[in-house]
Amino acid sequence: MPHHVEAFVAKMTQAGIDPAAVACFREFYLRYRSGRARTEVREEDIRPVPDDLMVRLEDLPPAPPTAAEGTVVIRLNGGLGTSMGLTRAKSLLEVKPGVTFLDVIARQALASGQPLLFMDSYNTRADTLAHLARYPGLRRSGLPLDFLQNQFPRIRAVDGAPLDFGDERDWNPPGHGDLYLAIQRDGLLDHLVSQGCRTAFVANADNLGAVPDPRIPAFMAAAGIPFLMEVCRRTPMDRKGGHLALRHDRQGLCLREAAQRPKDGDRFEDIERYGWFNTNSLWVDLIALQAVLRAGHGILPLPLMANPKTVDGIPVVQLETAMGAAIESFPGARALAVPRERFVPVKKTCDLLVLRSDLYALDEASGQLRQAPGTALPVVDLDEAHFRSVMHLDERFAEGVPSLRACSALTVRGPVSFASGVILRGRVTILADSPKRLPPGTYEGTVRL
Repeated sequence: MPHHVEAFVAKMTQAGIDPAAVACFREFYLRYRSGRARTEVREEDIRPVPDDLMVRLEDLPPAPPTAAEGTVVIRLNGGLGTSMGLTRAKSLLEVKPGVTFLDVIARQALASGQPLLFMDSYNTRADTLAHLARYPGLRRSGLPLDFLQNQFPRIRAVDGAPLDFGDERDWNPPGHGDLYLAIQRDGLLDHLVSQGCRTAFVANADNLGAVPDPRIPAFMAAAGIPFLMEVCRRTPMDRKGGHLALRHDRQGLCLREAAQRPKDGDRFEDIERYGWFNTNSLWVDLIALQAVLRAGHGILPLPLMANPKTVDGIPVVQLETAMGAAIESFPGARALAVPRERFVPVKKTCDLLVLRSDLYALDEASGQLRQAPGTALPVVDLDEAHFRSVMHLDERFAEGVPSLRACSALTVRGPVSFASGVILRGRVTILADSPKRLPPGTYEGTVRL
């Protein structure tokens, strides 16, 4: 047995980590050190998913709104948005003037009457709960507003020992697969079931296209489906993301993440062969989840990903799992093909710009952010040297966001700021070698400032 095991256990215990998470990390670490953390999913192990195996959202029969009454909405809210220069919860970003991601999600929950939970991290909890205090109607008797994601210690790659800076650099989030461990803390999962919650709809907080649809839990209950993953057709923009496949040995659905692609190359990015990607929006039968967890003594047998990183020049390994990989743990699990409108994540400032534009409007009755009818989302490529952070985005669009309703593609190169009253049509490229302001007007094609 690797002699560092007890050092990790002591470190996690001293930090006050939940004992179940300590036990889980211990098992993961032993798998990693014994070479049983094989992350690769090779081409010969899988095959594409035939289209006729997919369930399609548009084919689901109508269901009354009451069909969703037993659904709890869980939003993954652990990210800080550091890739966009943020230092607090990304969900506190404004998507419309004075309206944040959290506001939109809260209003949706109040309109639907469904219970809402956030899986927060140690970094996002305080800011999130402080903001949600303005929505006292979210509080349900006996239910918290959030539960905490766990944290795992980073592993020194050279010797397998704990990283030991003595601060937050020693720790990493264990991936969103931690959901299944974290939701058991303090009996939360059992309590949700006792409160009448049969199904959980889980989605990223930064994906405002992911909204509960009563047809889905009704279909799951009627067909006896314990686990449903929402998937979309892959496009050239989705080559890097995890894709759906079928296992040869088990004839069941599986998810292959980018971290699991073989190092010697394969057809991971072949979007014609592997045509469906995971939106990270899942529907889980909570009673089925209880049974699977009991069988695994509280741990779901998810594929373990050992991700190499560098922290202040020291090579480390982070042990992580993916939430969608649980599709292999539920016999009878299915994939649901959904339109792209249900997948609108914000990973970069260009995504945020699209949400802030006239392509989307906030429906006050439902709380939903709706795409303008008859519009298509443009491909937006902003110069990272000048638009990478939200601060830069706010500065360069301080006068207002241009109209994108008639725009199919926008490329900006250089330090360009935008006046109010700018309308973009078709494919637009804006070039500037020095700080320039784009005046009001309608623009098409290439614009040199």
